[in-house]
Amino acid sequence: MENQIQEGVLLSEVSQVDRVAFYKKTYSHVAGGVLLFIIFEYLLLQSEAIVDFALSMTEGYRWLIMLGGFMLATNYAEGLALKATNKSTQYLAYGIYILAEAFIFVPLIYIAAFYMDSGPEILNQAAIVTLALFTGLSAVVFVTQKDFSFLRTGLTVGFFIALGLIIAGILFGFNLGLWFSVAMCLLAGGSILYQTSNLVHKYSTEDYIPAALGLFASLMLLFWYILSIFLSRD
Repeated sequence: MENQIQEGVLLSEVSQVDRVAFYKKTYSHVAGGVLLFIIFEYLLLQSEAIVDFALSMTEGYRWLIMLGGFMLATNYAEGLALKATNKSTQYLAYGIYILAEAFIFVPLIYIAAFYMDSGPEILNQAAIVTLALFTGLSAVVFVTQKDFSFLRTGLTVGFFIALGLIIAGILFGFNLGLWFSVAMCLLAGGSILYQTSNLVHKYSTEDYIPAALGLFASLMLLFWYILSIFLSRD
C-alpha cells in the first residue's frame, strides 16, 4: 500500500543527518499546522452563524459543553495519529486537531480582533511572544539534550487541577483571573519541554506527524493563555 508507514528506527539509533532530517520534517509540519490554523480561523470568522454559535457557547455551563467537545475531538485526533497505520490517516487526525483548535479559538480571536481598540496589535504581540518562548524552550532541549520525560506526572496532575478549577469557575461563577493564566503559561512551557524532549529521545524516524501534533498542541495552549493575559491588561 502506497501510504503504508515503514517501521521507524529510534532517533538515538540513526545518524545525525537522519535526526536533523526528522527534526526538519517535524517542525515543517508544525509550521504547516500553524498556517492551516490561520486559514481555518479566517474562514470560521467569516461565518456570522459560526461566530454567534461559538460566542453563545462561552456562556455559563455551555462552556463546559464546548470544552468537553473540544477534549473529545482532540483526544480522538491524538489517539488516531498515534495508532494510525498510514500517513493519510495521520494527516486526517492532524487536520481534525487543527480544526478543533481553530473553532475553540473563535471567541477569543473575535473578541481580540473586533472588541479591543488595539486588537490586531494585541494578536501580533501575543503571537510574537508565543513563538519566542516556544523557540527558546525548544532550544533548551536541543542544546542540553536533557530528557524531560520526568515532567509527565507533574504535567498530568497540573492539567487535571487546571481542568478542575475551570469547571469550578464555570459552575460557581468566579473568575480565575490573571494568575491562573500565568500558571497555565508555565504549564504550557513545561509541556513544550516535554514534547520537545520526546522529539529528541522517544520518537522513531517515522513519527514526525504525531510529534508535530504534540508540539502544535503545546504551542496553541501557550498562545491561548498569553493572548488571555494580553487581553486582560487592555
